[in-house]
Amino acid sequence: MPRKQGEGRSQAGAFHRRLALIFGLHLLGVIVCVMLGVFNVAPPVAVVVLLAIISALAWLAARRQWRPVGRLARVIDSWDDEPDVDALAPKHLSEQADADVVTLARGLHGFATRIAGYNQRERNFTRDASHELRSPLTVIKMSADMLSDESELSKFGVRSVKRIQRATREMEALIEALLILARESDLGAGEEEFVVNDVLHKGMDDLQQMLEGRAVDLRIEEPARFALRASPRVFMVLCWQLIRNASQQADHGSIVITVLPGAVAVSNRVDEAPAIDRHGFELAIAQRISERFHWPLELQTRDGCEHIASIRFPETLPA
Repeated sequence: MPRKQGEGRSQAGAFHRRLALIFGLHLLGVIVCVMLGVFNVAPPVAVVVLLAIISALAWLAARRQWRPVGRLARVIDSWDDEPDVDALAPKHLSEQADADVVTLARGLHGFATRIAGYNQRERNFTRDASHELRSPLTVIKMSADMLSDESELSKFGVRSVKRIQRATREMEALIEALLILARESDLGAGEEEFVVNDVLHKGMDDLQQMLEGRAVDLRIEEPARFALRASPRVFMVLCWQLIRNASQQADHGSIVITVLPGAVAVSNRVDEAPAIDRHGFELAIAQRISERFHWPLELQTRDGCEHIASIRFPETLPA
């Protein structure tokens, strides 16, 4: 069976044997120096100097043996979004490298190769998905808007167009959320300082359109005002998911967005408890976004008729 790169030129345990040899020679040198001092062969000052020289040589020799491991550690420490795959290749190790070090380098090289491939696939997916999914949605949205302007549509046709428009808006919000979660390096993208209340008011029209066709009243209550240093797009997508989940709990009632000190709560209130607790895919996405950006999400149920999802923001700014 052919050997992998680095296995034929290294031996397991060579590092330990070399360290044992270094410290054995160091011990022998110390014994010789002590004997020279005991029998007055050399003055005490010369013995001390000789001991210092022997210890320094032993330290340099041990440090040289540790150099391959230190080099790998420096390469790992310098990793950013893109690891330097070639710097971890076992071919860069010396001929006398220990087999354990070669194995470590080969494992890190394979791991870095997989990470680089994952990053490339992530970029390809988010780029292609952003274009290939949004383009047909834009066509559907424009076509539905044009159909809604037709005066000869029947009542059934009008209702169908409205359902298409609502589904298109929901699909846009879903794609936006999935793309945010797919981009691992998107944590700080688009960060700016914004007032939470203002962003919610600005997005109310879109939220109302998303709920169009349902007997649901959406409103905002503002006992507090605060600002965040984050991406307003991510914040709004998270709110969209919570509101969509609240609208799935009941076909009628009210959804209230409440801005509290350091938190935003979304509650849906209905006259009677629903027969089935219908937490949907939207809530799973909201939980993943909250974990991704370290915004804790808490769920509560009061009297069986009111579901409350609240997002806490640990780092807030004055409005």
